[in-house]
Amino acid sequence: MVEQLILVDAQDRELGVKEKIEAHLEGALHRAFSIFVFDSEKRLLLQKRANTKYHSGGLWSNTACGHPRPGETTLNAARRRLREEMGFDCDLRKAFEFLYRAELDGALIEHEYDHVFFGTHEGVPAPDPSEVESWRWVTMEELRRRLTEEPERYSYWLKAAVEGDHGRAFFNVEEVGSATVS
Repeated sequence: MVEQLILVDAQDRELGVKEKIEAHLEGALHRAFSIFVFDSEKRLLLQKRANTKYHSGGLWSNTACGHPRPGETTLNAARRRLREEMGFDCDLRKAFEFLYRAELDGALIEHEYDHVFFGTHEGVPAPDPSEVESWRWVTMEELRRRLTEEPERYSYWLKAAVEGDHGRAFFNVEEVGSATVS
């Protein structure tokens, strides 16, 4: 099955669909999501993307990410990808949205209207090895330090989410719903 992405404008209004690789070659703005799952110790679950991924392979990134399919809500897509990538499910809440554009390896361009979700989970993930090479729990303080010291080891969208205006505000609050992430 050829994966289709939902094309959007800068206000996230749907414009149509385009084949995934074609959209990334052209840099077409499309809908996406990023998931940040924390444990009770306020640590974030990171994944190291499998080296075989079509872009950003071998980079550390947020818990899971992806694109909703045409006709699928963004929240349902986020929960689907969390199960597919990390092997578990949890309640997710919307945190914020942001738009970014980045030129990646393989002449690909990520141009995304990214919906950021967060949740909490206790336990050991069971990631799909075709998606995830490794995983670890980190504090936000450690993540920020590593993003500064070794930015090349992390996905562009992780850095943009954590270091952008919305992310700085979200990840610095004392309590967000039932997840404490400061």
